[in-house]
Amino acid sequence: MKKLINYLKVAYWLYGSVVREHTNHGRVFSFLSSQTKPFSKFPISMPWFEPSQAKSLLNPMSWFVSPQNKKRYKFLSLFFFLISCSIYLKAQQSNAVSKTEMEQIYQEIKTPFKYGLVMVPNDIDHKMDCPTIFRKGKFWYMTYLIYSGRGYETWLAKSKDLLNWENQGKLMSFGDAGNWDDNQKAGYNALQNIEWGGSYKLGKFDGKYWMSYFGGKEKGYETEPLSIGMAYALKDPSTVQEWTRLPKPVLTSADADVRWWENRNKLFKSTVIEDKQRFTGHPFVMYYNAVGDSLANNKKTRWYERIGMAVSDDMVHWQRFQRDPVVHHPVGITGDGVIQKIGRNYVMFYFGAFWQDRKGAFNRFAVSKDLINWTDWTGDNLIESSEKYDALYAHKSFVLKYKGVVYHFYCAVNKQDQRGIAVATSKDVGKSKMEFVK
Repeated sequence: MKKLINYLKVAYWLYGSVVREHTNHGRVFSFLSSQTKPFSKFPISMPWFEPSQAKSLLNPMSWFVSPQNKKRYKFLSLFFFLISCSIYLKAQQSNAVSKTEMEQIYQEIKTPFKYGLVMVPNDIDHKMDCPTIFRKGKFWYMTYLIYSGRGYETWLAKSKDLLNWENQGKLMSFGDAGNWDDNQKAGYNALQNIEWGGSYKLGKFDGKYWMSYFGGKEKGYETEPLSIGMAYALKDPSTVQEWTRLPKPVLTSADADVRWWENRNKLFKSTVIEDKQRFTGHPFVMYYNAVGDSLANNKKTRWYERIGMAVSDDMVHWQRFQRDPVVHHPVGITGDGVIQKIGRNYVMFYFGAFWQDRKGAFNRFAVSKDLINWTDWTGDNLIESSEKYDALYAHKSFVLKYKGVVYHFYCAVNKQDQRGIAVATSKDVGKSKMEFVK
């Protein structure tokens, strides 16, 4: 044990004195092989090793010259394994989000003033859901979902001030051609500028604007199977047009590599962003929530939803990233994650529902420095039921900051199960006069 501790000290020292100064880790080995000076100040003595032997030890061809080097080879195998462990542990430390940072972010994003409803259906037979907001020129645009009894379709609205909205028309409509997504097309704009207080413009890839969506062939409310597809538009996304959909889904619960948390035939909302820093090794990252469980005979847990990741190099072919979900809770729903970048931190706004310690549905957040490891907020909900129009559920976020005011759009559901889009703000901007149709 003492020897192992000494080796760990060596690995930690090497990381601190060499790797830290050469952040391009691909250059570390060439740097070490050209110098012996770093080895002259090791914090402990090591068997089978002299500083002057650094060059020969780092030359693989010299490992087989003499029997003595077999010991050196064993030592170096352990040595560099421990270096890797040290680098990993240091990376985990650097990616941790402190309690102070979490509190600062909460203070930045909280919206204590509920303005009220900004979009409602024209009758009691339709339900409105899942807002996504983007900007084009001097106008704001909202894509949102309408459930009609048959399934979901995706619509577009327009506003000058983020408070008064006008419907523009449909973007993805029902079909009758026998396709996999004829009766469910729930879309979410992709590749948006996610800088907090930024432009909120939609970006292009391969000359196209993109939208991810969950689709299905069966009629009804979220009737399984539901899979994730991709759609694109060549025209400006602020214009009403029928988006072109790829012929097949990009992620399904029937895929060979499906994970334990998404194996129950329902893949839901997805958010696609650009990974500019290549934290994942790929340019595009998708966060999506799904239904699943590894317990084969436990029906009680099969409806739980969790948020996981997929990655892509071309927006068409997607592969799952990691085995486990990145944001989840022991009971209930964790879903509909959307991302904003605040300073050096990435903030995922998501909703929870039916947890062990909280009733109803509500909006919360988690924070990451690398898009992979997320620290969950443990304090108060960002949005929760408090008004007549959101008395049943207050959930499904889209949050942005504009001219010093934070706008938190969400799906408001009253006790009669009428659904519309409401907004809360960081500053008092008055009260909406809009109500659900009676």
